[in-house]
Amino acid sequence: MRSVSYIGSGRVEVSEQPAAVPAAGEVQLSVAFTGLCGTDMHIIHGSMDARVTTPLVFGHEMSGIVEQIGAGVEGWSVGDRVTVMPLQWDDSCPACLAGHRHICQNLDFVGIDWPGSLQQRWNVRAEWLIRLPDDMPLDIAALAEPTAVAVHDVRRSELRPGDKVVVIGGGPIGLLIASIARHLGAEVVVIELAPARRAQIAELGFETLDPRVTNQDAWVERWTGGAGADVVFEVSGAAAAVLGATSLAKVRGTVVVVAIHPTPRPIDLQRVFWRELRLLGARVYERRDFDTAVGLLAEGAIPTELLITKIVPLSQVQSAFDDLEQGNALKILVDVGAGE
Repeated sequence: MRSVSYIGSGRVEVSEQPAAVPAAGEVQLSVAFTGLCGTDMHIIHGSMDARVTTPLVFGHEMSGIVEQIGAGVEGWSVGDRVTVMPLQWDDSCPACLAGHRHICQNLDFVGIDWPGSLQQRWNVRAEWLIRLPDDMPLDIAALAEPTAVAVHDVRRSELRPGDKVVVIGGGPIGLLIASIARHLGAEVVVIELAPARRAQIAELGFETLDPRVTNQDAWVERWTGGAGADVVFEVSGAAAAVLGATSLAKVRGTVVVVAIHPTPRPIDLQRVFWRELRLLGARVYERRDFDTAVGLLAEGAIPTELLITKIVPLSQVQSAFDDLEQGNALKILVDVGAGE
């Protein structure tokens, strides 16, 4: 089988090796598609070198078909269509014991701490599997993991129909959050710097703002009749966005921090105090978020035709990262089985 590994110093390598037989409690998947994301970018930039062991087969946004079943696995059959919830918790830390296993204090992430899905045959623990509808196209199904991220973010916010929502950052997760919030009945505006992304998002009927041209504080104040937004999602990861997010929220509004910030950021705590704001973190997902995500994809509530910019074979993973780096794509899928 073929796989793609991060080998250090910003380089990836395509290699061939025999597929291992699944161990007890595992299933072997024939991987169909794997999506490339910001976490993968952090890996190949070397930002996670202190954590990963090279060579690392990475990737975690995937879809595939059960190929073999290891000893002791029940409830799954060869041919089942699946995706993977790529989290491994210890079930013994205080967070797990309190019912928050998805943010286990010793959480391992598959594709970082364990080998990931950029390989044609992938052995995974059966408990990671999420069942897909038989008629769901596997390219669309590869969006289940990022959609589950957005479902979790929106659920954490407790937004209600009719709420006015600001999404700061119009990348894939920002667009997914905006789509899910609108699906639930919210009014949504997306703040995004990149003209190409703003144009794409506007085609879906969302209001968009360029904060370099439009005073976002004044615009949101007019839009909300002077109140401020019910919910603000910070998805950009930019320091300026974090500092400005609190100024957009209404009295007792909610600011949800979605982006991964590699260093501490300044935040306007005076505004948090003055308006009694809720400041929430939202990290990864729970199984119910995956189930909801699969349902949303199945019913066509997610703009998959816009999200999936292109599909490439394993041999073009490096050039795909170049496109993502240059802002030429939203979501690139790797056709892992192509040419097998």
